[in-house]
Amino acid sequence: MSKNISLDSALIQSLSQPILVCEKNNKIIHANYAAEIFFGHSSQFLKKSSLDDLITLGSPILSLVERVLSRKAPTSEYKMIIEPVRSTSKKSVDVFATPLSGFEGNVALVFQERTMVDLMDRQSLSQVAVRSVIGLSAMLAHEIKNPLSGIRGAAQLLENSLSSDDLALARLIRDETDRIVKLLDKVDVFGDERPLEGKPLNIHIVLDRVKLLAKSGFAKDIEFIEEYDPSLPLIYGDFDRLVQVFLNLIKNASQALNGIKNPQIRLSTAYRPGIRMNVAGNKYSVSLPFEIIIQDNGSGVPAHILSNMFDPFVTTKVNGSGLGLAMVAKIIAEHGGVVDVESHAGCTKFKILLPIADKNPDPANKEKLIK
Repeated sequence: MSKNISLDSALIQSLSQPILVCEKNNKIIHANYAAEIFFGHSSQFLKKSSLDDLITLGSPILSLVERVLSRKAPTSEYKMIIEPVRSTSKKSVDVFATPLSGFEGNVALVFQERTMVDLMDRQSLSQVAVRSVIGLSAMLAHEIKNPLSGIRGAAQLLENSLSSDDLALARLIRDETDRIVKLLDKVDVFGDERPLEGKPLNIHIVLDRVKLLAKSGFAKDIEFIEEYDPSLPLIYGDFDRLVQVFLNLIKNASQALNGIKNPQIRLSTAYRPGIRMNVAGNKYSVSLPFEIIIQDNGSGVPAHILSNMFDPFVTTKVNGSGLGLAMVAKIIAEHGGVVDVESHAGCTKFKILLPIADKNPDPANKEKLIK
């Protein structure tokens, strides 16, 4: 580096995330040990190279650096697919880029490689599964619901002529058919393709409504902690559907807190102007600055189902249908956002990212979301 600064400190070298520092013309002037491993080259080689030499032409990382330099502000990109030059494997990464204060034109890049599960884009896969359920529901309604109605009616007629010993069996048939019909009704909800009845909303009004409902019933003994950003702009959404989303998440959180000492649910909102994501089906990176987090201090989600939490029929509950979180993902996707989950013992966190309200919302106009 032209100015005397200890970038080769033990601290930076010990970090597990690959770090590159570039000056003007994207020339690399520093690379830590993790970057050597990530790009498959020695530090000496990297320092003789530029980003253009390492990353294929047209990579969003190059435009990310340009954006940081023009704005002179940090920016994050999530789920970026990059393919280093001289490599046959693609990598899915989150990238944090920031200008270096006092060093005009210098940018530091921190890469966080994502898991293979993220590379497959969990939400896209979940939505494919949801579409399959939509098709299945139409068939189920005709092929199963109608015969069930006849079975239930026959069981009801039998109840009038059976002895007390056989009466319990007839009632069992009736109750079980009712249970199956209720499950099919839940599946039918996925077939609701009506457009959003959206309008600009204050997300805190939505969360206050959900909290009131929860505290009046299933979450009356749970402490709620609110960490709201009062300066947040409006979002464009359907009030009732968003209430359904957050009520479902808070109900799940409250059930995870059964038997937990000092149960807490933390609701937080924030504006993250640098957050952008490459959304499946869109060649542009989309700005999703609106962050809502639902967090509980329960025992956590089993690791073996964490990557499939938003798929239909995946559940940790003994009598659960596994449709609640799939519906959450569907509704959030309809709002142009994404939902993700992180979990370990003592903390489960659902994070929802949404675009801000558009004065003239038009689902066909994707450029409205490009900031």
